[in-house]
Amino acid sequence: MIERTVAPYGAWRSPIRPEDLVAETVRLGEPWVDGDDVYWIEGRPAEGGRSVLVRRGVDGVIVDLTPEPFDVGSRVHEYGGGSYVVAGGIVAFSNRADGRLYRLDPGDPTPNPITPEGPFRYADVRFDGARRRFLAVREAHAEEGHPSAAIVDVPLDGDREPAVLLDGPDFLAAPRLSPDGAWLAWLEWDLPDMPWEASRLRVAPVAEDGSLGPSDLAAGGPEESIAQPEWSPDGILHLVSDRTGWWNLYRLVDGPRLEPLAAMDAEFADPAWTFGRSSYGFLADGSILAVARARGRDRLVNVQPDQLVGELASPFTEFEGLRVAPGAVVTLAAGPNEATLVAALDPTTLALSGVLRRSSLHALDPELVSVPEAISFLSSDGRVAHALFYPPQNPRFVAPDGERPPLLVRSHGGPTSSASTALNLDTQVFTSRGIAVVDVDYAGSTGYGRAYREALDGRWGIADVDDCVAAAQYLVDRGDVDPDRLAIEGTSAGGYTTLSALAFRDVFAAGISAYGIGDLEGLARDSHKFESRYLDRLVGATGDPTERYRERSPIRHLEGIACPVLVLQGLDDRVVPSSQAAAIVAALAANGIPHAYLAFEGEGHGFRGAAAIRAALEARLAFLGAVFGFAPADALEPLELPGLEAWLKRRAGRARQPSVAVAAAGAGSTAGSTGSTAAT
Repeated sequence: MIERTVAPYGAWRSPIRPEDLVAETVRLGEPWVDGDDVYWIEGRPAEGGRSVLVRRGVDGVIVDLTPEPFDVGSRVHEYGGGSYVVAGGIVAFSNRADGRLYRLDPGDPTPNPITPEGPFRYADVRFDGARRRFLAVREAHAEEGHPSAAIVDVPLDGDREPAVLLDGPDFLAAPRLSPDGAWLAWLEWDLPDMPWEASRLRVAPVAEDGSLGPSDLAAGGPEESIAQPEWSPDGILHLVSDRTGWWNLYRLVDGPRLEPLAAMDAEFADPAWTFGRSSYGFLADGSILAVARARGRDRLVNVQPDQLVGELASPFTEFEGLRVAPGAVVTLAAGPNEATLVAALDPTTLALSGVLRRSSLHALDPELVSVPEAISFLSSDGRVAHALFYPPQNPRFVAPDGERPPLLVRSHGGPTSSASTALNLDTQVFTSRGIAVVDVDYAGSTGYGRAYREALDGRWGIADVDDCVAAAQYLVDRGDVDPDRLAIEGTSAGGYTTLSALAFRDVFAAGISAYGIGDLEGLARDSHKFESRYLDRLVGATGDPTERYRERSPIRHLEGIACPVLVLQGLDDRVVPSSQAAAIVAALAANGIPHAYLAFEGEGHGFRGAAAIRAALEARLAFLGAVFGFAPADALEPLELPGLEAWLKRRAGRARQPSVAVAAAGAGSTAGSTGSTAAT
């Protein structure tokens, strides 16, 4: 039996080092199957975040296909996805730096461009073998105004410029050719909608010369989101629709009639932030293997031709990029005890048949891993919100009697996204040092049906903040965490929730914003096309929204922030410009609020390079230690927080206020209203 050392929460020594997040670690994405070969993309922090296309052959050998300096990825909609396709060993991929498509042939290691130089970006690439061409979504950028979208025909040899097959809608996605090559299906939508709000599925005949005939609306329209159209091997078009309030699986029969295949309160798709999403595929026996998300986790289900649905036993709770091909099933998978990996499933039994690649080679002691507890709790207006709670966990340490741990509340990005049950070394860095973490699926999160997604409509900066406060209060009331040491952090849209919680609530004693949104008016003015009207629903579009933007912009209410703040920002961010972070930091300095600012050259919206990832993590640990009064057992660079000592003295001199239920803070609240718990 291991003798446990008594040490304060936050000061426990952990075998998970900050450098472990970037050493022998990769980001895995976009799996693909071509014959006996399996492909995927590896994002490598050690190479400055460069994304490399790799192939695993039937012999089990993994080889890099794209040499330096190629960086496989797309920037269509800024978030990309659908970055490559493989057919018969021929690869077409998008290079992030110049936006061009390149071709790789078997046995030739040199990528050759097949699209011309210019202000173009490509995504969602598919192969049309009969016509010796690729199909892709193209985004054409001009010096003024928003880019235009088109589905284009890219010649296999790049011997002519791409030809436009379809344009007109504001956005296009998912060009999918029927097995006989006679029909093309695609998705389209227009501003002000996001694809998870309203989209349309259209189908058109393909002429002998490859052009498209008149199209028909197959599904979708106002207040219905269509996702992931795919043709079955026998030529029947399948899709996912949320017409019942849940993204369920359908097939198109008898013209425009949709036949439900697996009606249930579960999501068979996720929000299309990126191209090329894949949550189902067709098995050789005529059934469908699919991913269904409910109650905060994924499940694999098998949908039989008679529509009987069976859940498959699996050690994983998160799946992404499910690919089903003749004789092969591959997916990214993860679970509470497994970081993301490339998994192969037996195409007959659907049991795990092999792990092809792990995102991390660091093997953790199972007793060190904090396994999340799914919690649900009341929030404002009588709503029920959800979260994943990670308690401190380290078999070698115990806290002094009577001490409760600090809590780090996480607000995920999006905001149309969700928390993940996957093993995350970043989370385990904190829990193994004695810091509790709660990852909140606030109103607007996905995986709980359309009504839950729409609970944030008109209430961004209010309902999400209420739910983060409610999660903290719930854990305080249970006795799990220290009410005087509550912190909140978030990235991007989660950074907006974080800054709003600090500016409009008196709950948290520290906040960490990573490339967070502070100015809604500036975001609406400067945002890229894909998100240019996102705020119409999140904040409201009736009348002149300017006053609402100002009312809910933390940057205009920074006098409400009375606790230390750490701000992290990439200087090449095109989604949330660094000017927002700079303005926040300037205001914090002017108001005398203890703060630190780390800006990273060469980093964009989400840190990809090893240096930035490690520096940001170490700064977060040092920041929480300085504010909450524990000394991390790590050799960390000192973090300058001007005015912290005086702030700590003022805080120590104030008596803690009694807790107030979250409903008092959230019910009918507006930006600028406050509710207090015991954090200040």
